[in-house]
This record gives sequence, structure tokens and C-alpha cells, in this order.
Amino acid sequence: MRPPSSDRPAPLLATAVLALSSALLLALVAGEWPPLVALDEDIADTTHRWAVADQGTTQVLRILTDWVWDPLTMRLLCAGVAVWLVWRHSAWRTALWLAVTCALGTIAQQTLKAAVGRPRPEWHDPVVSADYAAFPSGHTMTATVVCGLLLWLLHRCGTGPALRRTALIAAGVSVAGVGLTRVWLGVHWPSDVLGGWLLGSLVVALAVLAYEWERDDRGHTR
Repeated sequence: MRPPSSDRPAPLLATAVLALSSALLLALVAGEWPPLVALDEDIADTTHRWAVADQGTTQVLRILTDWVWDPLTMRLLCAGVAVWLVWRHSAWRTALWLAVTCALGTIAQQTLKAAVGRPRPEWHDPVVSADYAAFPSGHTMTATVVCGLLLWLLHRCGTGPALRRTALIAAGVSVAGVGLTRVWLGVHWPSDVLGGWLLGSLVVALAVLAYEWERDDRGHTR
């Protein structure tokens, strides 16, 4: 029998670390901590020069960020999995949990953007444009939330090791790739991307804890 959540300290510790790290980065960004600002500017200046000089790579990354790793694509993937869960397994509760988590992640992302109001990098020769505030990176946070949730579902469903390894590689490439792409294209500071990774991971961790706690409570009730 699976032990209750209170006997599983590792997920709680991981969630606490993610929460503290996210809060610290948020404070540094909102407070415009000079060393962080200088590091962001140095990296952004370098990658922008690369993007302008290497138009071929820039065009490939634009396609990836606009179509493959776009937040809408990720949300549609999440919606497709939710429909599949209901259609093939009648797993209404899990499908609802998946959809609600993605929706709450989007709300948290947009709320933080509005609250922090960080300007995006500005260039006299931009390779691409983007709207809304910079922190956190919406592309990065959405990809982290969706990929993290789907990986956990695969693990929980007991899928074969080959499928889990393939999914892990695809998720890792997507989450890392979309973040690096946003910096390369000059629409985000590196700390925006780091914030997307941390906050997205925190959303996944909190969602998993809530799911398992509710599952334990139902099991104890039965």
C-alpha cells in the first residue's frame, strides 16, 4: 500500500526548494538587482549578435518557437491528452486535474507578468517581436508545466521504460530548447527563462502533491 503523503518528505522538500528559489528570483528581478541585470544584458547582447549574424539558425528557431513550442501548441497537446483520458479510460478526475492545472499555470503566468511589468529587451535591429511583459517567459513556463504533467502521468500509468525514456528526452529537449530559443531571438532576458523553468516546475510539483493528497484522502475514506 502506498504510504500517506506525510510519509513522503522528498516531494515536499523539492516543492519547498522550488518555491524558495522562485520567490528569490522574483525578488531579484522585481528589485532590479544590478548583478542580475548586468548578467542578463551581457548574455542578451551576445546572443542577439549571433541571431543577427546567423539568419539560417534564427529562422529555424522562429519556426520552432512559433509552431512546435508555442504555448497554444502545448495547451492543445494537454487538451488532447485530457480528451483521451476521458474517451479511453473514463478518467474524468485526472483529465479535469490536468486541464485545471494548465489553466491555473496560465493565470499565474499572466498575473506575474502584469505584477512585475518587466520590459522586454529592445534592439535597433530586432529579429522578431513579442507582446506583453517579459517575466516570466510564457513559452518556457507553459512548456515546463505541460511536459512535466505529461511525464508524471506516464510514470504513474506504469508505461514501459522505452516510452518513458523517449518522452523524457522529448520533454527535456522541448523545455530546454524553448527557453534557449526565446533568449536567442532577443524577446526575453535569461532570468525570464529561468523564472519560467522554476515557476513551471513549482506548478507541476504543487499539482502532483494536491493530486496525491486527495487520492490518499479518498483511499483512507474508503
